[in-house]
Amino acid sequence: MLSKILISLSLGICLISQCSQQLSSTGSKETPKMIWVDEFDKDGAPDPTIWGYDLGDGCPHACGWGNEELEYYTSNPGNVRVEDGHLIIEAHKQEINGKSFSSTRLVSKNKKDWKYGRMEVRAKLPTGLGTWPAIWMLPTENEYGGWPHSGEIDVMEHVGYAKDTIYGTIHTDAYNHIKGTHKTGEIFVPDAESVFHTYAINWTPEKIEWYIDNVMYHSVENERLTSAEWPFDQKFHLILNLAVGGHWGGKRGVADDIWPQKMLVDYVRVYE
Repeated sequence: MLSKILISLSLGICLISQCSQQLSSTGSKETPKMIWVDEFDKDGAPDPTIWGYDLGDGCPHACGWGNEELEYYTSNPGNVRVEDGHLIIEAHKQEINGKSFSSTRLVSKNKKDWKYGRMEVRAKLPTGLGTWPAIWMLPTENEYGGWPHSGEIDVMEHVGYAKDTIYGTIHTDAYNHIKGTHKTGEIFVPDAESVFHTYAINWTPEKIEWYIDNVMYHSVENERLTSAEWPFDQKFHLILNLAVGGHWGGKRGVADDIWPQKMLVDYVRVYE
């Protein structure tokens, strides 16, 4: 069951920035130590010592990346670049290698991965029917087998047809969307497409907590059972991507007249 938080005042719904002082988190009050950062302060291609790419459409093993997505991922500057202090991931409507759209899936795999920590990404999201931006994590070594056995952590997902909602989710062998058992939290964010927000998780051996602008809205605890429930005791890497369509992003169709669309990222920071 989805745990949805609607943050409201007596006279209506307020923005996250207005409500942040009304809610408290369970995280430590101590200032964590930053151990990895990209502030995107140099124009051009993303730093190749930090980022790599997942290219293509996932074929032959998982065409459409397993989600029936419509994009072909490239490393072309039209799809990904650093400009004016922001990382830009941009989806275009164009025919490329049999797909109808181009975009980018940027990954830290084999560059940097982590076991536990606080991951923060400050981003402004695209708008329109068919967009599916995500900030997420996958295991680097798949110690318990392929997806979903080794887990997935979705720090932030957004779909264009639900423009005012942000989702945080885990997928495991026991809890995944194919079975309909995935553990998801969602939060009302009416300006996610027009304002930068900071999306974060706190990941410890005991639990994973999801935050937006330092407000916690979802938590999953380690049940101390098996890796089917908790495979999150291995190293994961970060993924930043903008998908188009797919079984979730395209559930209500894909608009023809909104492209190109961008996800802008102000920074990525990882703390102990």
